Amino acid sequence: MRCTDAQVRKLMDEYRKTGKIEQSALKAGMGRKAGGKYIREMKYPSELAKARSWRTRADPFDEVWPGMKKRLVDAPGLEAKTLFEDLLEREPDRFSAGQLRTLQRRVKEWRAKEGPDKEVFFAQQHVAGEAAQTDFTWATELGITIGGEPFVHMLCHFVLPFSNWEWATVCHSESLLSLRHGIQDAVFRLGRVPTFHQTDHSTAATHNPSKAEKGEKPKDEVGFNEEYLALMRHLGMQPRTTCVGAKEQNGDVEASNGTLKRRMEQHLLLRGSRDFGDLKEYEAWLAKALEKGNVRRSKRLKEELEAMRPLRVDRLVEYKELDIRVTSWSTIRVKRNAYSVPSRLIKERVRVRVFESRIEVYYGGVLQMTCDRVLGERSSRINYRHVIWSLVRKPGAFERYRYREDLYPSLTFRKAYDLLSQALPMRKASVEYLRTLHLAAKTMESKVEAALDTLLAKGELPLAERVKELVVPLKREVPEMEVLEVDLDEYDGLLLGEANQLAEVVA
Repeated sequence: MRCTDAQVRKLMDEYRKTGKIEQSALKAGMGRKAGGKYIREMKYPSELAKARSWRTRADPFDEVWPGMKKRLVDAPGLEAKTLFEDLLEREPDRFSAGQLRTLQRRVKEWRAKEGPDKEVFFAQQHVAGEAAQTDFTWATELGITIGGEPFVHMLCHFVLPFSNWEWATVCHSESLLSLRHGIQDAVFRLGRVPTFHQTDHSTAATHNPSKAEKGEKPKDEVGFNEEYLALMRHLGMQPRTTCVGAKEQNGDVEASNGTLKRRMEQHLLLRGSRDFGDLKEYEAWLAKALEKGNVRRSKRLKEELEAMRPLRVDRLVEYKELDIRVTSWSTIRVKRNAYSVPSRLIKERVRVRVFESRIEVYYGGVLQMTCDRVLGERSSRINYRHVIWSLVRKPGAFERYRYREDLYPSLTFRKAYDLLSQALPMRKASVEYLRTLHLAAKTMESKVEAALDTLLAKGELPLAERVKELVVPLKREVPEMEVLEVDLDEYDGLLLGEANQLAEVVA
């Protein structure tokens, strides 16, 4: 077994202390003969090793290499694996799959010695306070759960390249609302702003549908959209972006994305759990992890803050307002998704505030409802409490109701309806289920669900009356009592007796 430089270094140290070769070699983990050789030579194994100028076996590609080399010269982008697969197809009896690695080494060596020049990337010297970079990165791979449910989300990642100070906010998409929230959360923590803010060609900052449709700009020169420019003007930063397809120009934040997620992974391992009670708990944990990471950057950050301008404006609202008319279905359509609202608002115009993760509905300046925002498009979030009062009067509408899947609050309710559908005619099953859902709206959904679980566990058909018996206890009957007649003369006698006794005392 060949000795390492570290072993020989240990050997030399021990030999200087004791002057004994055998004892020094033993402590260094080598034999006496090897120890004596290295002490005589006074060189490390790496210095004694001689480069081998011969091959241990014949190169199987010697004969075909000239033709393969010509193909590489004509098409430098060809990979060794592609060449090898072509070679196996043309000469299957001459080569075997186990020789791929040999060809890959030869192609690699050719590229280094004779191949075309490669693109050179130039390390940049960052100037304090000059720019900030923002990028979106998926964080679902971390396996975060909220209340036991998988949490699909992204992070809006803000980095100052000079000091590497960073901040991140939770978001669900690369939207302008996400970008506005992420940038403002970072700069208002700093209290200062750099000269430039740089992003890649994300749709949040650069997508301008109206201009793209009119053909005013070529696809590779799409400018910043007005809302993003307004944000930059308000905060006092100049927007700039990378060239199309050149993400490396946003390299600092791109590289920091992986570093951030690795640090989060380590903090999750220390925490011992990836589950959080709610989104606020997760965001608080993330903020604490970021603050710990920024501590070691405080010296460079102080220098950078001194070069940045003070932030002298208030924070912009982080929502978009829409005026929408409520349909006769008691729904509104927001960002191509349907939401139910209280039926009393049908045909009225409501003002909707669209946040990154929720929507708020106002009528006459008064908040009417709040619900989580639906991700994606052509989806829905229908609250059965908004429509159940009409559905129980029109049960026939339930069978083909467009948003029927939203009217199963949980898997238990869905199982109950499926069981009713198997045992009863369709209309009767709808009536029974809607009455149960109506009971959940009047009382407590959790109690109704518990009653359904009980009936399903017993194998009993979950009829509405049986559910009601378990949810609403029977009222106790109050016994009837005869009304007693009161004789007021007895009270007069008592009063008269008290008056006579008082007269005697006075006399």
